[in-house]
Amino acid sequence: MAENLAERTERSLDIEQIKSLAELMAEHDLNRLEWSDGREHIVLRRGQPVVAPAPMMAPAAVVAATASAAAEPVTDELFIRSPMVGTFYLASDPESPPFVTIGDAVSPDRVVCIIEAMKVFNEINAEVSGRILRVLVKNAEAVEFDQPLFAIVPV
Repeated sequence: MAENLAERTERSLDIEQIKSLAELMAEHDLNRLEWSDGREHIVLRRGQPVVAPAPMMAPAAVVAATASAAAEPVTDELFIRSPMVGTFYLASDPESPPFVTIGDAVSPDRVVCIIEAMKVFNEINAEVSGRILRVLVKNAEAVEFDQPLFAIVPV
């Protein structure tokens, strides 16, 4: 029993404790929980988007996709993420044009959208350079902290 206690003091969190933290997150509708005791640090997140596996293709389609992929340069997508919980807006008001549209080039200081939180309208900057590939959120839709808003390709 003394050895078991010594092992437990060496390791502050065991699987049961992590499960308890996850249950607390679900019970209180938390998306992120961070815990540290000076020796260990753990971050738990839930509700993050899941990347679906690619659909199965017929062999001819695989060859065609491989040939076209070789012709195009491979790019890595980056995401502009929400820094807060709130309501996403593409424009400053309903009559104004959107801050950005698909294909627009953005720089780190360019405003790409507004997020309203507690009646405060916060301008959100791109914080990266690139070209907008996709808008991942609908106008006036509620967003969560760290939710991807835009997919961009770096330039």
